[in-house]
Amino acid sequence: MKRTNLSLQSENGQSENGDPRGEPQSSAVDRGGFSEGSFPARQPRFDGDFSAGRVPPHSMDSEQAVLGGVLLDNEALNPAMEVLRGNDFYKKAHEYIWDAMVSLADRHEPIDVVTLTAELSSTNQLDAVGGVEYVSYLIDAVPTAANTQYYARIVKEMSLRRRLIHEAGEIVEEAMNTRGHIDAFIDSVERRVFQISESRVNQSFARVGEVVKDSIKHVEHLYMNKGQLTGIPSGFYDLDDMTSGFQASDFIIVAGRPSMGKTALALSIVRHIGVDCTKRVAVFSLEMSKEQITLRLLCSEARVSNSLVRSGNLGESDFPKLVEAASKIAQADIFIDDTPAISVLEMRAKARRLHKESPLSMIVVDYLQLMRGSERASERREQEISEISASLKAIAKELHIPVIALSQLNRAVETRQDKRPVMADLRESGAIEQDADIIGFVYRDEVYHPDTPDKGVAEFIIAKHRNGPVGTVRLSFQGEFTLFENLAEQTDEYDYLGQDLPLGADEDDDLL
Repeated sequence: MKRTNLSLQSENGQSENGDPRGEPQSSAVDRGGFSEGSFPARQPRFDGDFSAGRVPPHSMDSEQAVLGGVLLDNEALNPAMEVLRGNDFYKKAHEYIWDAMVSLADRHEPIDVVTLTAELSSTNQLDAVGGVEYVSYLIDAVPTAANTQYYARIVKEMSLRRRLIHEAGEIVEEAMNTRGHIDAFIDSVERRVFQISESRVNQSFARVGEVVKDSIKHVEHLYMNKGQLTGIPSGFYDLDDMTSGFQASDFIIVAGRPSMGKTALALSIVRHIGVDCTKRVAVFSLEMSKEQITLRLLCSEARVSNSLVRSGNLGESDFPKLVEAASKIAQADIFIDDTPAISVLEMRAKARRLHKESPLSMIVVDYLQLMRGSERASERREQEISEISASLKAIAKELHIPVIALSQLNRAVETRQDKRPVMADLRESGAIEQDADIIGFVYRDEVYHPDTPDKGVAEFIIAKHRNGPVGTVRLSFQGEFTLFENLAEQTDEYDYLGQDLPLGADEDDDLL
């Protein structure tokens, strides 16, 4: 077997200033006789096959510039602290100096050569960093403190590269060990890489004065476009009137007992977005195969009974309908992933990749309780569901699109006289109730009362709406085609991005 070769860029492989992006800096740093070998360096274990002379990625100049910038201007420490931690420095001496600076700042003491050397002496680290001479030299290592945060980002990037190399070496060694279950190993790899990804520098605070300008522009846009939906349309007029469409970053729960039609309703929305609105939508189906999902979409588009298709008892008029429906569905940007028991990390990675190729308009998950959390969270089911729920909300926020997740309800609803669900019926975790922006329950009275006067009517009960009204939307349900659609024709059409919205959704027969 060929040994993995983890290629590293040496110091010479970087730009002159150590910035991998090659952006010019205002000045080069003169080390003044203090070579890189003069001080102890951090040496994490690297398990790859390295050529002679290769060193882990780092930028000596940038590390010195950060420390020197803080000595020149103590105010430069705070923006640098938003980016860095002590262990991000490659040189151990620089970590000692940084930690001493942070300790002084915590005590509200000034940071200068005198106080810094005293702090290092108190921890017996002054000699290890090169003495007072090196501390004094750092002031001359950079002419200004203005670019301190920029240098800090370079140091952080080098630190992330070293962590990735270190984890890659660990992964190679663990992969060579064939003991243990492969799924657990892959989950571990995903989690470790994800933790490194999450430690990247995130956007800092935004002053409200800057944000309010964008908010006013948004309000003005809404005012100038009365009658248009601001979110992604469901295809159901009354529902869209209540929500103004599913909004970006919203996490929507569609819940119900078995046979109420959760999957059918979700696929109605998927079909409407993908076919009628010609937008990209991703479906993660943990219960049904991609072939089953596609067959449902075909039958709902053609308005042909799924049970007739499966039994082969099709009429002559059904084939042309299915052929025409297949043509429409084939052109739709609907993407289906039917990985069973998918983990939150794998789903996030797949969604990111698909969204990067071309932006998605929505993600649908069927259903939440079939997903897997991290290995640590899986020890307690409630904790695992809480992690999954929070992760789905994070995906919606990160990709800036609505995410719909189907959810099961517990059996408590069966013990009540009124079978309409309430939020306390959400199964296994109260965290779902907290994380969701919208919670809607699918209810069909005819499931419990076959002689109900509401036969053929479905209710979508909006029990929670973080930014809008709650209430019940009544939909038409045609049992012959298991089809959800608007209960009554809409006389006043509304627009979405200048496009007339056609009538809502179709479905298929095995309702879940």
